[in-house]
Amino acid sequence: MLEKSQQLCEGILLLLDKDIKTSCKVICLEALRILSRDKKVLVPVTTKKNMEILMKLAKLDTMEDSLEDVTDFPVIVEALKCLCNIVFNSPAAQKLSLELNLAAMLCNLLKKCKDQQFVEDIKCFDLRLLFLLSLLHTDIRSQLRYDLQGLPLLTQALESAFSIRWTDKYITAEDQEMSPLSLQETDCAVEALKALFNVTLDSWNVHSENDSHEFRYMTAILRHCLLTLGPTEDKTEELHSNAINLLSNVPVSCLDVLISPSTQEDPEDTDIKYNGMNMDAIQVLLKFMEKRIDKGSSYREGLTPVLSLLTRCCRSHRNIRKFIKAQVLPPLRDVSNRPEVGTTLRNKLVRLMTHVDLGVKQIAAEFLFVLCKERVDSLLKYTGYGNAAGLLAARGLLAGGRGETWYSDDEDTDTEEYKSAKPNINLITGHLEEPMPNPMDEMTEEQKEYEAMKLVNMFDKLSRDKVITPMGVRPDGTMTPLEEVVCQYQTNEQESSDSD
Repeated sequence: MLEKSQQLCEGILLLLDKDIKTSCKVICLEALRILSRDKKVLVPVTTKKNMEILMKLAKLDTMEDSLEDVTDFPVIVEALKCLCNIVFNSPAAQKLSLELNLAAMLCNLLKKCKDQQFVEDIKCFDLRLLFLLSLLHTDIRSQLRYDLQGLPLLTQALESAFSIRWTDKYITAEDQEMSPLSLQETDCAVEALKALFNVTLDSWNVHSENDSHEFRYMTAILRHCLLTLGPTEDKTEELHSNAINLLSNVPVSCLDVLISPSTQEDPEDTDIKYNGMNMDAIQVLLKFMEKRIDKGSSYREGLTPVLSLLTRCCRSHRNIRKFIKAQVLPPLRDVSNRPEVGTTLRNKLVRLMTHVDLGVKQIAAEFLFVLCKERVDSLLKYTGYGNAAGLLAARGLLAGGRGETWYSDDEDTDTEEYKSAKPNINLITGHLEEPMPNPMDEMTEEQKEYEAMKLVNMFDKLSRDKVITPMGVRPDGTMTPLEEVVCQYQTNEQESSDSD
């Protein structure tokens, strides 16, 4: 069966190399597309000659200015689909794509699609093939970024998918009655977002004014993307998810484009404003984050990108941080329940601080810590010491203090309800507890001593069996085995007595 499939592939490619009718080409390419899903079938047929045949059919071998013959479009689309399957499934084809300079030819085809009608499918599969090539070859990422001007080219492809109109520099026109994207437009936008993600993967910093402009321009389009709906709820989530992934690659200095001065004075305006800034895109990010938390699975892949993005925004942009804090950590009033109990966004994030996945709990704790301007006392107020202990131990802040990032000096204002309840709040659990009777009040001194020795012996046994390691806190707030703390204390005592 395998041998017959391979022979069929070879026969189809031989036929495609001849001058046959367009309808026959389409049928042959459809058959080849189905066969190319099997990696084993591709082994003998992935040759330079066969790749060149498909590239010719996809109009990748010509430098002519436009795509003139509309009747050829179905052939171009099917040839690109075949190339997508072959490049994805065949290591030999991946090597040949470098030798044949496939990425440059795809960029040239994308330029031809810019001002043409009825080419959305061609553009979509051109972008998909660029994404696959940049995914499989780091060299092609660099080639696209620096040699082929891939960033502006792909950004223009993304812009055209949304039919964007500009009202000012980095500000797009927002239509309250804007209809959802079509399925074809959404797929095209998603492919452009994925290709841009690979091209910008190492762009954590900008090195020139032109770089800054390119990223700000792209961020403005991504803001528009976040405010756009797809044809279905799932497609909208896929669109926004890929936009968030790409925003994670944008240098933090360019993320201020996500918010813009609000200029609309319409009393019926539904925009979300804060300090005179339009916060619609940030609100979409918060809703997306909460939806991913509620989903309850795949936190590492689905939740950490948006949490990481929001943390970067809050750390660097004061207005974004203050707006998000008002949504996530509003002033405390009811402290009768533990911070992790409830349905608010704060409750959900505090629960993540003790998640079994280390990466998830770290980024959730980091996000809340940044919202608290990296002040330990503020974080403990909202989460309780028990939930925050992991982050504080990792950051060397168990003894209190604050992180290294500088924030503005505006202070939190406690509510009257919180101030009155504060003396009775359990610092470990972070909630109000009724005073409990002291069980030692009715014990004799002998009973207290017996219970104390019993506890000491239990800890000693656990320590000797290496079940636990007693830890202490250094003066700098980091943790260390208790033996080292005792030795250091004894050394300091000895030095002090010698000096006397």
